[in-house]
Amino acid sequence: MLKSMTGFGRAEQNAGEKTFLVDLKSLNGKQFELQLKMPAILKPFEFDIRRIIAEKLLRGSVDCSISLKDTGQAKPVTINTSLAKAYYQPLAELSNDLKLDPSHILSTLVKMPEVITPSSETLSDEEWKSFQSILQTAINNINNHRLNEGAVLEQDLLLRINNILVLQDEVAALEPQRQQKLRDGLVKLLEEKVGKENYDNNRLEQELIYYFEKIDISEEQVRLKNHCEYFKSLLNEKDESKGKKLSFVLQEIGREINTTGSKAYDASIQKCVVLMKDELEKAKEQILNVL
Repeated sequence: MLKSMTGFGRAEQNAGEKTFLVDLKSLNGKQFELQLKMPAILKPFEFDIRRIIAEKLLRGSVDCSISLKDTGQAKPVTINTSLAKAYYQPLAELSNDLKLDPSHILSTLVKMPEVITPSSETLSDEEWKSFQSILQTAINNINNHRLNEGAVLEQDLLLRINNILVLQDEVAALEPQRQQKLRDGLVKLLEEKVGKENYDNNRLEQELIYYFEKIDISEEQVRLKNHCEYFKSLLNEKDESKGKKLSFVLQEIGREINTTGSKAYDASIQKCVVLMKDELEKAKEQILNVL
């Protein structure tokens, strides 16, 4: 089964006395890229968070937003008494010079920069374990979304490949007619330009054999069918990340279709080739979203 690179997952849960909300969103991308937003309390664990997400999501352009929800509980603070004293002296002198009431100096001091700062708070081991569970829940949710999107992609890709195979069968059915039409056309041209009695039939047959070998498309058709069947077998593999491999197979399919078109010299086969290319381009667009 295929897995898409596009998905969304969310988890909200308590970790000790804290409540975390994790939002994960992913889009298609050639490699794994992560944009991470998180509160300062999680900064010591940033490397671990990035590693966990990378190991589970593998590929794509991922946005992860982690927020710490306000629980309404009082948060400890630190008073920088040394800095407050340094501010007090010039403020007291200014108050005396301006003949102001010195009783308001304290309320001014606590508003000065970095006099009162939140205490540096970190997660305990138990809270970190709980947070990992929250993160894993969000990852599971986004992976489930990716699987659902992948199922839709797989059905569409199968449709495109099967359509190419149907058109390939049409080309195979047209091949004998193509050779006869080419032979009749060459004979008619010789009769008009040289005259029926003036060319050697044996030499003509030799030239036709050489010419038909040059424009033979049987090998291309065999390889095209094999590539399509291989593509379908890859879809059933258990490997989670196979978008790049499938893309390479589509390139090979395109190569055989193009070669068939360049050798065809037949309007009906060219029409089939155009329709094959259309199906191939639709498959290539879809494969960009496959993990």
